[in-house]
Amino acid sequence: MSTTDLKLEAKAKLTLEDKEYELPVVKGSESEVGIDITKLRNISGAITLDSGYANTGSCQSAITFIDGERGILRYRGYPIEELAEKSNFIEVAYLLIYGFLPTKAQLDDFHYKLTHHSLLHEDMKKFFEGFPPTAHPMGILSAMVSSLSAFYPEAGYNADIELNIIRLIAKLNTIAAFSYKKSIGQPYVYPQNHLSYAADFLHMMFSVPTEPYEVPKALEDALDLLLILHADHEQNCSTSTVRMVGSSEANLFASISAGICALWGPLHGGANQQVITMLQKIQDDGGDYKKYVNLAKDKESKFKLMGFGHRVYKNFDPRARILKHAADRVLSELGIKDPMLDIAKNLEDIALKDDFFVERKLYPNVDFYSGIIYRAMGIPTNMFTVMFALGRLPGWIAQWKEMRETPGVRIYRPRQIFIGETQRSYVPISKR
Repeated sequence: MSTTDLKLEAKAKLTLEDKEYELPVVKGSESEVGIDITKLRNISGAITLDSGYANTGSCQSAITFIDGERGILRYRGYPIEELAEKSNFIEVAYLLIYGFLPTKAQLDDFHYKLTHHSLLHEDMKKFFEGFPPTAHPMGILSAMVSSLSAFYPEAGYNADIELNIIRLIAKLNTIAAFSYKKSIGQPYVYPQNHLSYAADFLHMMFSVPTEPYEVPKALEDALDLLLILHADHEQNCSTSTVRMVGSSEANLFASISAGICALWGPLHGGANQQVITMLQKIQDDGGDYKKYVNLAKDKESKFKLMGFGHRVYKNFDPRARILKHAADRVLSELGIKDPMLDIAKNLEDIALKDDFFVERKLYPNVDFYSGIIYRAMGIPTNMFTVMFALGRLPGWIAQWKEMRETPGVRIYRPRQIFIGETQRSYVPISKR
């Protein structure tokens, strides 16, 4: 659907220095209204200032719809609750990338191709060996994804996109697991064609040559669910980064590598890692979670409960509701007794009942529950953001592909309001 298709008869009027300008108004399929300022600079000489782009629509997209006020998240029109209950990650990836649910034949073919492109070129192991033991798995992940363009030199902007999509989804699973093995000094474990995407990752993570890891069904299902819930989330920091880099006609691998770097930040993909760090801090301090609840309520305290509330969702995070049940199920089925997880459950109970948290809508969010589940799986904290990247990959690909296929898209080039020095004359060093 083009901008022209969405334009309304209504106009927005802007008055600037006694001059009035009319701007087109556009309306999305879910009745979102936007003011089209594409030609504002041409007609008025002015630009808009929107630090952090919080009120700026950077694109039109048909992939993901979010209504934070009502707690709605849909992929291609399908409610996240239905996909979480009835679908699997590979089917959701297909849906996001191609726009429709696959037939059985299409899904079988997609899965077959992913399975048979999961091996890495053996020379890539030399790249892994070049990283020091202290290298963060996210740094390794980003570098290795970027290096794929060297192993597939035909992977330019106009390359065989479908094949590169398959390669990337298939190989990121392996790269992520190899990144972990590198960080702990263990030999790499190769992918197995008979396993599902989620089970194969856990197999490569936790197997050793002398002792193959039998993946518990509860963990396989839990990881598949986590990947679905993280698969896309509209124009967030990392997704916008993928689109921005891709707008320069950078290839798919380079664009996704940039998205991984954006996700790495603690304000984005690192949030669930901060949850576990907080829980560890409380445990080390004797496990007195009530003390930290009181600190969170104290205006003079700088302490914040991590994993509570959400910038987009104002009533509840639909993904968190799904993960709460999953967390309860996983902990129960595995019979896990972990003092840190007990602290998490106590914090959750308080946050859902205490007026202080309820009135401020500081409910446990998706990062809170995902951190708990990853810990229960035995996945180390420094791998949490890597897990996020695995899930978000189909959304990044879908966004990159949509941008590439949209007619008339220009290279992203935001403007600025300059606040520096005006013109000055150069002063020779001898006179300073």
